[in-house]
Amino acid sequence: MNKLVKVYLAVFIATLFWGFSFIWSKIVLSHLGPITTILFRLIISTILLYSISIFLNKIQRIDKNDWKTIFLLALFQPFLYFIGENIGLTYTSSTVAAVIIATIPLFSPLASYFFLKERIAIMNLFGILISIIGVFLVIIKPDLSFSVSPIGISLLLLAVFSAILYSVVVVKLAGKYNVYTLVTYQNAIGVLFFIPIFFIFEYTDFQKVPFDWAYVIPLIELAVFASSVAFVFFTYGIQNLGVTRANTIANIIPVFTAFFAFFINNERLNLINSLGIAIVIFGLFLSQIRKSNFQLLRRKSIEEMNEIADEVNSVR
Repeated sequence: MNKLVKVYLAVFIATLFWGFSFIWSKIVLSHLGPITTILFRLIISTILLYSISIFLNKIQRIDKNDWKTIFLLALFQPFLYFIGENIGLTYTSSTVAAVIIATIPLFSPLASYFFLKERIAIMNLFGILISIIGVFLVIIKPDLSFSVSPIGISLLLLAVFSAILYSVVVVKLAGKYNVYTLVTYQNAIGVLFFIPIFFIFEYTDFQKVPFDWAYVIPLIELAVFASSVAFVFFTYGIQNLGVTRANTIANIIPVFTAFFAFFINNERLNLINSLGIAIVIFGLFLSQIRKSNFQLLRRKSIEEMNEIADEVNSVR
C-alpha cells in the first residue's frame, strides 16, 4: 500500500473513532456518572499508552523545572476538558456535543494571537464567524427557542476553551518532550485529579451499579480506540501531512457522529439543525484555507487558461 494512502487512512480511522466516541460516551453515561466514566477511561488509556511508550522506548524523563507546566497541562486536559465534555453530554445530544467540540480548531488562532503573538489570517476570522452562526442553528428549534440546555452548552464551551488553553501551554513543552511522554504523564496526573472527586461525589452511586457489559464494552472502546489508538494514528497523520491538512480531515467528525447517532441512538435533527452542521463544517474548512492556497490556485488557473489558449491558437 502506498505510504500516502496509509497516512490518509490512519487519519480517517482516527476521525472515525473520535466521531464514534460521543456515541460510546452517551451509552456509558446512561449507566455511570460522568466523573466515574472519565476516571476509568483515563486509567485504562494511561496503562495502555504507558505500555506502548515503554515498548517503543518513547518515555522521556521530565525535568524538575517542568513539572508545574505538566500539571497545568493536565489541569486543562484531561481534567477541565473532560469535565466539560462528559457532564455536558448529559445535557445535550451526542451530535450537538460533537459540533461544538469541533470548533476548537477555529478558536485556537485567537489564543495564539493573544498568548503567542501569532497573526490571524482573514480566513480564520471568516471561518469563526460562519461557524458561530452554524452552531447557533444547531442548538435551536424551528420556533427559534433553544433545543439544548444552556448548562450543557456552557459545559461544552468549557471543554472547548480548556482544549485551546491546553494548546497554548503544550507549545512550551512540545519542543522538549515527545508526544507519547506528554500524553502519558498528563493522563496519569488527570487520574490523580479525578480520584478524590470520584470518591466525594460518585463512589456511593458507583457501588450500586451492577456489572454489565452494556457499559463496560463501550468504556473500553473509549479508552482503547478514542483515547489511545486514534491519538497515535492522528499523530502519525500530523507528522506526514502537517497540522492543517490533518485537521481538515478531522473536521468531518460531527458528520460521523450525526450518522452514528441517527442509526444507533435514534437521534433526530430538523432541517435547521442539519443546515447548521453543514455551515459549521464549511466554516471549519474555510478557516484552514490560507492566502498562499488561493495564490497557488490562482496561479494554476492562469497557467491552465494560457495552455488552453495556446491549444486554441495552434488549431487556428
